[in-house]
Amino acid sequence: MPSSTPSPEPCTAAPVLIFDSGVGGLSVVRALRAQLPGVPLAYVCDNAAMPYGTKPDHWLVQRIVAVCLAAVAASGARALVVACNTASTLALDALRAALSIPVVGTVPAIKPAAALSGSGVIGLLATSATVTRPYTDKLINDFAGHCTVVRVAADGLLEHAERLLAGEPLDDRGLDQGLAPLWRDAGLDTVVLGCTHFPLLRDRFDARAPRPVQWVDSGAAIARRVAQVLDTLPPAVNTTGDSAWATGPVSPGLIRGFAGFGFGEPRPLPLPAPSPTP
Repeated sequence: MPSSTPSPEPCTAAPVLIFDSGVGGLSVVRALRAQLPGVPLAYVCDNAAMPYGTKPDHWLVQRIVAVCLAAVAASGARALVVACNTASTLALDALRAALSIPVVGTVPAIKPAAALSGSGVIGLLATSATVTRPYTDKLINDFAGHCTVVRVAADGLLEHAERLLAGEPLDDRGLDQGLAPLWRDAGLDTVVLGCTHFPLLRDRFDARAPRPVQWVDSGAAIARRVAQVLDTLPPAVNTTGDSAWATGPVSPGLIRGFAGFGFGEPRPLPLPAPSPTP
């Protein structure tokens, strides 16, 4: 005789939380949605403190941990993706110590770029903070010691990515200026997009390049790692998937950018105490 007890409702998974100082992490969202289409996502944007590259390291670590703790609590996330190279090189250990959920970081794609390059000349297009980090030196020494690596600090290009998603016109001259140092070595055939903002501009970069090059980013590798992590986690109830939070002003352009990646209007993220700007 069949049981009269109703079947429980299916339990949906709690979201994966993506963290970045701005909209750059949306390039990682694109990779996650492509590889894990059924997984709910949440996003936190620390736009009140952007850009990170101009802030002292010790202040950034405290800030990143505070924002991520608040966002994990707000979203009920079961995993955190630090979709920011600067934050990953600084704060992964502190985040893993402060959180009970898995934390996946972002690493400039030096290793795959070195393997793809036919000429042995690769570019690293990143923020000044990432370009100069000892962590980046180690990646190059470990995986691209046989290559010539052209390091280009292109902090100004972050604004172009923010403008693109906001639906604002881009300055082609500014794009050309940001990319110009890459083309000084005629042998360069592969470029690492070492800032998560930059894959959002890949088509624009390709159109401005004087010759064909391979553009390599970390999005697909991050998505594969998240898939591995989720396989080890039990299901949990989701109430806030595909939601977004921001620490600073929510402009119409920011709303537009998030909507293009399936998120609703970002909500203000309350922090336990404001971090004074250095």
